[in-house]
Amino acid sequence: MASPLLSLFFLATIIRIHSPSTAYSNSYTKLALNPIDACWRSNPNWAANRRALAACAVGFGSDALGGKFGSIYVVIDPSDDPEYPKPGTLRFGVIQEEPLWIVFARDMVITPERELMVNSFKTIDGRGAKVEIGNGPCITIQNVSHVIIHGITIRDCKPAKPGRVRSSVTHCGDRQQSDGDAISVFSSSHIWIDHCSLASCTDGLIDVIHASTAVTISNNYFSQHDKVILLGHNDEFTADRIMRVTVAFNRFGDGLVQRMPRVRFGYAHVANNWYHKWQMYAVGGSADPKIFSQGNYFDAPDDSSSKQVTKREVYVNGWKKWKWRSSNDVFVNGAYFIPSGWGSCTPFYTRAQAFPVAHGSLAPLLTDSAGALSCVVGKAC
Repeated sequence: MASPLLSLFFLATIIRIHSPSTAYSNSYTKLALNPIDACWRSNPNWAANRRALAACAVGFGSDALGGKFGSIYVVIDPSDDPEYPKPGTLRFGVIQEEPLWIVFARDMVITPERELMVNSFKTIDGRGAKVEIGNGPCITIQNVSHVIIHGITIRDCKPAKPGRVRSSVTHCGDRQQSDGDAISVFSSSHIWIDHCSLASCTDGLIDVIHASTAVTISNNYFSQHDKVILLGHNDEFTADRIMRVTVAFNRFGDGLVQRMPRVRFGYAHVANNWYHKWQMYAVGGSADPKIFSQGNYFDAPDDSSSKQVTKREVYVNGWKKWKWRSSNDVFVNGAYFIPSGWGSCTPFYTRAQAFPVAHGSLAPLLTDSAGALSCVVGKAC
């Protein structure tokens, strides 16, 4: 008997050949080939067991527990105090020592006064409410592990002024000015960022730096921004060689310029994403990273000078040995990918991390519900 994973690979081939066009078959295709959404979205009782979401991740961040083994914490107050947060606020929840699954009582816009420092074993789950974080410093995940961020909008993030910020119940320290990222992952591991909408921040939308690893970035909608995803601190920080990041089922939409992602030293599996008319390049890097582009849909900009998907920031002879590969990608409007290196470039996932990757022709369908979802309690999402 074929394994479930192998069966899904056969299904991907069948769907690609027969090109279903009905709404029913499209919905079935998305659930069959996006295993994250298939895991929970068709269940009308998802709100009765929110923590089941933690079992749905794939890729290098699939072991992220978040607050799976903790209590439910409900945010009822959108206000923020970076030093002495009040019970019922988001900051009060994310700094606690014990695991927590954090949800929201109603729609709200949260404007942090300073960086929102997230402690280990926390889930921020926006399903069932319209939750926006922005117009100030946003989320920092630093020196922690097992964090899940799901179903929120993060936009218009700005640098924080230097000042005191509480990162745990027992520690409040001085912080320097932050960069204005939507989500900064610094020296952390087992992180999953899923179904978020991110746009228009001062610096990056997602930065994964300083030897962070075991990260999955999935089902997100990115738009109206310059430097989208940075993986790796700088060209001298060799500790980033341990970095392993999965970038899957995301929609890179209008108004994006570059870094989808930009990689240094580490390994990135970039799979089943949809790219719409970047302004500079889509996937880039320096300092000998490994990049496996698989089953993506690249729609190049009309500008003839920006058709190349890839950009390597180094002299030509320096990158010819780098492993950058393309498999089952689709290139539209003159887009093209320059591969390099030799030998295997596969992610070598464990059984728990592995997931089926569809042909790139299906990526627009698989990402058409990327971003924060409008989930209603008691209904399939």
